[in-house]
Amino acid sequence: MWNFGFHSLFCFIWRCFVISKKQLINDQIKASEVRLIDQEGNQLGIVKTDVALRIAADAGLDLVEIAPEANPVVCKILDFGKFRFDKEKRDKENRKKTPVLETKEIQLRCNIAIGDFNTKLNRAKSFLEDGKKVKVMVKFMGREIVRPERGAELLGKFIEGCGELCTVEKQPLLDGRNMITILAPPKKTAKGK
Repeated sequence: MWNFGFHSLFCFIWRCFVISKKQLINDQIKASEVRLIDQEGNQLGIVKTDVALRIAADAGLDLVEIAPEANPVVCKILDFGKFRFDKEKRDKENRKKTPVLETKEIQLRCNIAIGDFNTKLNRAKSFLEDGKKVKVMVKFMGREIVRPERGAELLGKFIEGCGELCTVEKQPLLDGRNMITILAPPKKTAKGK
């Protein structure tokens, strides 16, 4: 088997984890040379790290690693507190702009009565008209699982009943003791868009 000491094993496991994208500043930058950009955005060329740190300190600002993947590493002289605040503000705005499409779930059984089926179908239609996705699930109980074609047939009727109010995002698929499909509203139907 493997003959690792505790330290070797710890280092191996540590390297397997994804290291967070922490912004390196000032003395944390380990590169010997950096491509330096001043606070106005002018490129000062490739300089030694200690020279870049001295320039940043003389300006009363921080040396921040902007592009760690580049060769040499790209660093910029700026106020790190303000930079971090602006970055968090931009990230928050971007999260607000991304649309969150809510998913509603409707569960059916193979032996569902026609009245119950129609009630659930009408409920799904109202969700789709409101611009929400609908996850339709047929639950198989006991020995119903030996006839999955009945669940597929039921989901087919359900999709047909929704008509033009939906587009099938995920085709009916057997997942354990459930058969699942996901219906999404067409782009033009979603309210507020």
